[in-house]
Amino acid sequence: MAKNTNNKFPIYAVIFTVVFKLLFLLTHYIQEDAFITWRVAQNLLDYGVIGFNGETKISASTTHLYVFVSYFFNLIFGKEYFVEPLLIFNSVLFTIGTLLLSHLTLKNPWHKAIFIFLIGILPPSIKISILGMEYGILFFLEMALLYYGFNKNKKWVLTLLPLLIMFTRIDTIIFLGIVFLVDIFWNRKIRWNYVFGGILGLGFVLSFNWLYFGELVNNTIVAKKLLYEHNFTFAQNVNYFLVSFGNFWGMLKLPGNFNPVTVIVLIFELLCFIYLIRQREKRNYFLWMIFIFGWVKQIIFISQKSLFDWYYWVPQLLLFVPVLIFVLEQKEKRNLWLSLLVIFYILPMTLFQTIHSIATGNGEWNYRRQIGLFLNTYEKDKNQWILLEPAGYVPYFSGLKTIDEVGLVDKQIQTEIKKDKAHYWLNTVKNRKPKYLLSYKNLFEGDDAEYYQTHYQLLKEFRIKDHLKSDNKILEKIYHFKPSGTDYNLYVKTE
Repeated sequence: MAKNTNNKFPIYAVIFTVVFKLLFLLTHYIQEDAFITWRVAQNLLDYGVIGFNGETKISASTTHLYVFVSYFFNLIFGKEYFVEPLLIFNSVLFTIGTLLLSHLTLKNPWHKAIFIFLIGILPPSIKISILGMEYGILFFLEMALLYYGFNKNKKWVLTLLPLLIMFTRIDTIIFLGIVFLVDIFWNRKIRWNYVFGGILGLGFVLSFNWLYFGELVNNTIVAKKLLYEHNFTFAQNVNYFLVSFGNFWGMLKLPGNFNPVTVIVLIFELLCFIYLIRQREKRNYFLWMIFIFGWVKQIIFISQKSLFDWYYWVPQLLLFVPVLIFVLEQKEKRNLWLSLLVIFYILPMTLFQTIHSIATGNGEWNYRRQIGLFLNTYEKDKNQWILLEPAGYVPYFSGLKTIDEVGLVDKQIQTEIKKDKAHYWLNTVKNRKPKYLLSYKNLFEGDDAEYYQTHYQLLKEFRIKDHLKSDNKILEKIYHFKPSGTDYNLYVKTE
């Protein structure tokens, strides 16, 4: 009986961790890009088209699978009430993923339970669970592939899950490829079911993109590459990598170009990994997979200047796994090791994320969302267009047709970028004549001021400083300590 009870500790840890993270729902911190995916899902619901602006097909979301999941949640719970159930669903799936990871790397049920909770309250875990992105589903699918496919040797898993993983994000080919290479090196044989699953998955995603959108790669990838691509020298690329490394490799961002916390944690991760693999345990097979993936994924994305936080959440967690295992399996002074880890790293990281979530939630939900709600009330004709950046909160809550600066949700602006990158914004305004412009800048100043003054008028100014007040003095101090948001000017066409 005692043994059966002990074996249930990891399950209890999953439940407790999910319930604990529900507190973060109160911060209303939801990632901007989640609202792009959710608008695509609602566009599918309303028009029967995967798109952003009515009947125009466009892969405005990087993830296909999560669009369909969001579609079903909208269908079941309605547009007004689907968000919280979906966020809880994401959190549950992610935490089950950590349970599967604990089964792959630990034996003691108590160790598994502590592992699940501690890894679950680190900043990337909280963001994966609560911010509304597709990474909760993705992490679950990846860990399920390792546990049921490569650990339990379920052949149907090896065939099916690569398809679902790539249909969630096509860049997961990095994860699938590294797992394939480590497996061949370790077992000296090829799992043909897995090879078939990978070919099937890649073929399915590319075919879906081509047959439905007329493109092989998601529009989001093409648009970002087009706008953000720079012709750097080798020296400039190296410098850019080093500058970005500190704030994307590790879990904690600090001002400046050098982040000592990231370097210290990286060294400790490496030392723990080396210590563990020298023990020649069966789990080393999986430790090699997740650790190599963490390094390769982050090196590739930082070197490609993909400076969006969510690309690094899963690698950050997987690279930290050896640290948790090392501490939990200490035979001498384990409680001291664990206490030091919790006091000097886990709790400060959780506190940091709590403050960050509260401040950013205020900046996004209480500030940027209000711009969308203002426009929703002010403009009743939802066929009117707005040019802005980014394409999340404001388009979602305003309901207006949208042109975004990057071209994620509207392909036509990409033509202007190709023709004249320096003046594509103004050219888009002249050619498309959107009724509304939402800009970080004062458009009535600068070289193009005369055009804007002639054809537009300032409708409203939105200032982040006006949203830093709260009846709760602690919250108000957090809002002022870490103000989150950007000042905007909203313009309306005069003719």
